[in-house]
Amino acid sequence: MNNCLKCRALVISLLILNVFQVSVASVVSIGDFNKDFFVMWAPDHVNTSSNGRERSLKLDQVSGSGFASTQMFLFGQIDMQIKLVPGNSAGIVLAYYLASDQPNRDEIDFEFLGNVSGQPYIVQTNIYVDGFDNREERIYLWFDPTEDFHTYSILWNLHQIVFMIDSIPIRLYRNHADKGVAYPRWQPMSIKTSLWNGDSWATRGGLDKIDWSKSPFIASFKNYTIDACVWKGNPRFCRADSSANWWNKRSFSTLTRVQKRWFKWVRKYHMVYDYCQDNQRFQNNLPKECFLPKY
Repeated sequence: MNNCLKCRALVISLLILNVFQVSVASVVSIGDFNKDFFVMWAPDHVNTSSNGRERSLKLDQVSGSGFASTQMFLFGQIDMQIKLVPGNSAGIVLAYYLASDQPNRDEIDFEFLGNVSGQPYIVQTNIYVDGFDNREERIYLWFDPTEDFHTYSILWNLHQIVFMIDSIPIRLYRNHADKGVAYPRWQPMSIKTSLWNGDSWATRGGLDKIDWSKSPFIASFKNYTIDACVWKGNPRFCRADSSANWWNKRSFSTLTRVQKRWFKWVRKYHMVYDYCQDNQRFQNNLPKECFLPKY
């Protein structure tokens, strides 16, 4: 009898430990750039407010700049309020993305492509899995992203990746791994941002170059939220079905009815480029996911 009681006590202790490890995997962090991020390059081109709540990146002829999260994550939702470079920003790229540190890296990318004054801003999204990308989509923004801050979000879970702007889904990438489609689900990723010279390709395929007489170019950030599973070396904690890992629940396995309506609106009226419609590029051999349900 004593041995049975000891066994039961051990099992209960292990269960409690497991629940605790899963529950601490999720973190909610709101607001302090000095706490949650470090400067990747050009610290003299990164400016942070005294309370750590706002940060800006600068690009000039000397250097671009960037910062990254101190933690790595496996699934969750990241929100960042961003105000883009105003005026003539042709040739400039602002990247806000998740990326792993492995050679065969995974990435989930927002890339804001600078424009000639008066032209709509283009947002390019892309997804790398095991080092392979070629999954670009581009949309025109339906507002001026240089006048005010807007919230750019990435929801990444076991079921789907959703890119959102002010809660409106603009891109969806489903987990069709069971059908042989690559999906980022094992490699932890950090949050990164960078402002850099991309005038070899960013605006009209590189035809419009950066006008350095307008520099320095400034992009601003504030009011970020990190609600994600902190990487502790064991993916099962981040893949577990628990209250902490809310993003993995079935209710987040697809878009809501309202989100689907917004998603269709974006694709109908604002889509500029979809790799799944580029038969010439893929020589009529489109990737497998292009023939599977979007949502």
